[in-house]
Amino acid sequence: MVTKTREDLPPVTEETVLNEANACLTDRPLDTKPLAEERAFAFWQKDVPEGYWRLDGPALKVRIAEARAKLGTRCVVLGHHYQREDIIQFADYKGDSFNLARWAAERPEAEFIVFCGVHFMAESAAILSQPHQKVVLPNMSAGCSMADMADPEDAYACWDELQEAGIRKVVPVTYMNSAAALKAFCGRNGGIVCTSSNAPKVYDWAFERGGKVLFFPDQHLGRNTGVKKGIGLDEMAVWDYTLPYGSLGGNTLEQLERAKVILWKGHCSVHSRFSVSQIEKARREHPGVQVIVHPECLMEVVQAADMDGSTEFISKTITNAPPGSIWAVGTEINLVSRLARENPDKTVFCLDPVVCPCATMFRIHPAYLAWALDELAAGRIVNRVVVDAETARYARIALERMLAVR
Repeated sequence: MVTKTREDLPPVTEETVLNEANACLTDRPLDTKPLAEERAFAFWQKDVPEGYWRLDGPALKVRIAEARAKLGTRCVVLGHHYQREDIIQFADYKGDSFNLARWAAERPEAEFIVFCGVHFMAESAAILSQPHQKVVLPNMSAGCSMADMADPEDAYACWDELQEAGIRKVVPVTYMNSAAALKAFCGRNGGIVCTSSNAPKVYDWAFERGGKVLFFPDQHLGRNTGVKKGIGLDEMAVWDYTLPYGSLGGNTLEQLERAKVILWKGHCSVHSRFSVSQIEKARREHPGVQVIVHPECLMEVVQAADMDGSTEFISKTITNAPPGSIWAVGTEINLVSRLARENPDKTVFCLDPVVCPCATMFRIHPAYLAWALDELAAGRIVNRVVVDAETARYARIALERMLAVR
């Protein structure tokens, strides 16, 4: 068995993600290219046998089908909404991070959970799953640049500074898009995990227990949620984790004392690309268009849109919309393209015509999935995602609090 943890991975920087995104094409054909032709997205999987690198889409489908037949009900494949179409076709269940986390917690039947998503999602599944279950991530380099903006050591340093400055009754809240160690930090300190689905209710939960929220790692989701809850911008502070210890994250003591929400200075590179000018252009060119965006977008984008919500919310809203309706969508292109194909009676398009897929989500190639499944069928486990017992214990506390918030 090959066991790997987050610490085994080279860091995924924002620059890495942006460079990869700039290299990809949004109009690429749905047919699977051999992995050898996508080496820009093939980081750190040198243990994959060379034979997998040349397999095309039809050959990979056969390999995956044969492995699934051998494994039967012992194995389940989960797929996040942002996965490419040539991966999502193999998913037994697809959804956003919230629903896939809930699936891992509520369905203990499968021995193997193959998670087609990114590393923090697989970590959460490993924490919430039963002891007999094993979680596999087909490509261990599928990380999240936003999650990497909130290093747990920086979070502890921030916490210590706040305590030393006399800032009390702070409840830490971390977005699901974060490392298990940061979730554990929240669990240890009376905090909770949230998703874009339940962030407003998590704010209610937190304010029932303290006077301030320390929100990791996406400042935009944290800010947009605060605005929804009636919190003024003058009651929110941004903690710049890049500044040295003792600088109060670039804030004055008065700003932190006044703040109800302290936002970590992180963001999603994909959702930060959407702009008000794109919305204005969509409205000019498509009379009657409805604009729906993800709350990881900038505040002015969310406010200019007609509605905002999680990937699950976006998907259900468009699916249930009347025929003939027109939708401009501000989220990852794989989901937008899928919604357009699944709703031919509507017009569905991405706000940003050149936005690329989430580069790290894109690293889950069918060749990696075939390799992982072949190994499981042969009685070997590769790329198992594990979380040490101490971290898992406290992260589970924060995650179970999240699952309890309805």
